[in-house]
Amino acid sequence: MTLAQIAARLDAYERLVRLDKPIGTLLLLWPTLCAVWIASEGRPRADFVIIFALGTLLMRSAGCAINDFADRGFDAHVERTRLRPIVAGEIRPWEAVAVAGTLALVAFGFVLFLPPFAIQLSFVALFVAATYPFTKRFFWFPQAYLGIAFGFGIPMAFAAVLGTLPAACWWLLLANVFWALAYDTEYAMVDREDDKRIGLRTAAIALGRFDVAGIMGFYAATLAILAWVGILAGLGAAYYAGLGVAGAMIGYHWFLIRGRSRDGCFKAFMHNNWVGAAIFAGTVLSYPMTGLR
Repeated sequence: MTLAQIAARLDAYERLVRLDKPIGTLLLLWPTLCAVWIASEGRPRADFVIIFALGTLLMRSAGCAINDFADRGFDAHVERTRLRPIVAGEIRPWEAVAVAGTLALVAFGFVLFLPPFAIQLSFVALFVAATYPFTKRFFWFPQAYLGIAFGFGIPMAFAAVLGTLPAACWWLLLANVFWALAYDTEYAMVDREDDKRIGLRTAAIALGRFDVAGIMGFYAATLAILAWVGILAGLGAAYYAGLGVAGAMIGYHWFLIRGRSRDGCFKAFMHNNWVGAAIFAGTVLSYPMTGLR
């Protein structure tokens, strides 16, 4: 195998696990880090932060590989996905499964450094992540299931830090479900016509002409629940300022998606990284003595 062939192969694997598209990792990372900070009352252990950050990257990458394996029969018929490595013949389906399994095992290696309760929850997280790609066949709102899959770092963080799952944990997870419903429906609007043609089910199709109103409702629920989390956790003014900034950004999303153009909906989806970053920044700054220990 020549150097050019090796480089092409590595590029295909990189695209399989979306290392070229970090938005998915960030959408997992912000809620997880918020949970770590809240559970630790602003003073998280450095090793926990590193473990959850690396685990998020690895599991998101594993999820992308298994998603492409599961969707290999559909991706060729969708404009946005028709050049993915499996569909293009650059990677064989069994290789994607092997990559997903390897990355999940490496992630589990890091999880073993966490307390037992968090380790136990990691098996539930793995099940949810592995089964999510198949929900689009029968469930009209797979984005809700995605919110659980993308948010399972939240209960794992509370389990690792506190050894329990208080009310704030479950409310934070619920907020993440509504956030995923919002941003992934924006994403699904990009593929709506293709998904209709091949028989997939998404919230963008289910909501029909109420898609924009539904997304804004999901965002509103996200912010309302996060405000309640702030009350439960005793967070300061900076946290609510972060929610305010996030709310202003969400208002911009309405401007982007109201015309339902593919470019506008995709731009709104990508912009959610900054929504999550604003909420995390507010979480960190709400603690007067925040920092790693």
